[in-house]
Amino acid sequence: QVQVVESGGGLVQPGGSLRLSCVVSGGIFSVAAMDWYRQAPGKEREVVARINSGGSTNYADSVKGRFTISRDNAKKTAYLQMNSLKPEDTAVYLCRFGGSDYWGQGTQVTVSS
Repeated sequence: QVQVVESGGGLVQPGGSLRLSCVVSGGIFSVAAMDWYRQAPGKEREVVARINSGGSTNYADSVKGRFTISRDNAKKTAYLQMNSLKPEDTAVYLCRFGGSDYWGQGTQVTVSS
């Protein structure tokens, strides 16, 4: 049974930073790609960043240069470092394991003054 649990969200002022974590249990983490998505109210879910098993990364244009995805295979954890946050980054951020149907419950990120 695969479980995916995100944490690290919160309220931050514009220009601030947050680091999200995604812990996976029950799956073979080291060979899996990991994705971070986000969903804002009234909008479709969109992919934010991806890291494959070899450590190669891809980012949505809207977050390039501000967000960094990384992974620690020993801890079975993926991270999303978010800097220079903007109000339009406000959303529920979700982690997806291995391109599968295994998702976490999400963590709320709110960027507001």
